[in-house]
Amino acid sequence: MSATPEPVWRTALSGAQILFVAFGATVLVPLLTGLNPSLALLGAGVGTLIFQVCTKRQVPIYLGSSFAFIAPVIYSVQTWGMPATLGALASASFFYYVAAGLVKWRGVDFIHKLLPPVVIGPVVMVIGLGLAQVAVNMSSGKAGDAQVVPYGTALGVAAVSLIATMLTAIRAKGLLKLVPILVGVAVGYVLSLFLGIVNFQKVIDAPWLALPQFGHPEFNLAAILFMIPVAIAPIVEHVGGILAIGSVVGKDYTDSPGLHRTLLGDGLAVNVAGLFGGPPVTTYGEVTGAVMLTKNYNPVVMTWAAGFAILMAFVGKFGALLQTIPMPVMGGIMMLLFGSIAGIGLKTIMDGKVELMNPRNLCIVSVTLVTGIGGLGVHIGSFSLQGISLCGVLAVLLNLVLPKVQAEH
Repeated sequence: MSATPEPVWRTALSGAQILFVAFGATVLVPLLTGLNPSLALLGAGVGTLIFQVCTKRQVPIYLGSSFAFIAPVIYSVQTWGMPATLGALASASFFYYVAAGLVKWRGVDFIHKLLPPVVIGPVVMVIGLGLAQVAVNMSSGKAGDAQVVPYGTALGVAAVSLIATMLTAIRAKGLLKLVPILVGVAVGYVLSLFLGIVNFQKVIDAPWLALPQFGHPEFNLAAILFMIPVAIAPIVEHVGGILAIGSVVGKDYTDSPGLHRTLLGDGLAVNVAGLFGGPPVTTYGEVTGAVMLTKNYNPVVMTWAAGFAILMAFVGKFGALLQTIPMPVMGGIMMLLFGSIAGIGLKTIMDGKVELMNPRNLCIVSVTLVTGIGGLGVHIGSFSLQGISLCGVLAVLLNLVLPKVQAEH
């Protein structure tokens, strides 16, 4: 560790970079589900601060909108309406408290036994690779089925943003090396201005200061029972995320501050975000990628990112300006970040010395990767598991039930 503390302005700049990394995904979820983007930013900022209080500000993690809840929110709004959906989202934190209690009761060793590297490695890889289509669509200029930016233009902008980010991460020195994502965004944005794909109408129309319209949650039992099981996915993702950031930083955060504290922090953040009227939040994989690239492990950076997110929620023109960043710019950068998460999963398998010539280990890794990346779903009535949540549950179950065999020498 350096004896000289990092200047405040540099820490703040790193915090701004983290917010840029998380911004696209954080506002994408509310835009897809009909929730308020400003409340998503407010929930992400306040949620991150709650998480930091619970974990004594030891973990360099940022909380942003959870992708796991996109489909359930759309279905719930259509079935029970927005107020009941917000109440159900706030109630989804129940599973986090149960998981935190189990860890506190049985200890971290219980989690390590339940989630060894052969389980966590492929699940973390799925967290990265499962988002690959999101990055590709954004790089291609697509939002859902709509072609928002012409395909060729979008690919060109995404490629330039990606190359600028990679070259900065690899070749830059001094301060520039700490902000490869900001450089990539800036270069991509300038190119987008020349190509005429930046629309400033939102900035012109937006007020300078605007109080976000808060939601009004109602508690409907059917909606709550539908939403609570969805939390299994981000809980599994959370454990993988905490182990991933621990692997990047070189610390065991499940031991200190403790997995029960990180789960509690995540759960409280989900609860508060739902009561605000924003989407549930979760530990962000792309931020782990940014931490891995910049090698800036200071949790204070996340405090700054949270502060900027809260500020953005109230400054109408600032939020509108960030929303003018063309989708392909963020898509190009996410190509690198999501892939780096998969790399962390692979590193977990290697560091754990998982012997893939052992048929048992190969079975666990193979089934986890294919079900997770393939998006296999299991639906029993209103209960459903798919993607990351299903592959996480499968990985745990396979590790528990498959007979252990000695590797042949």
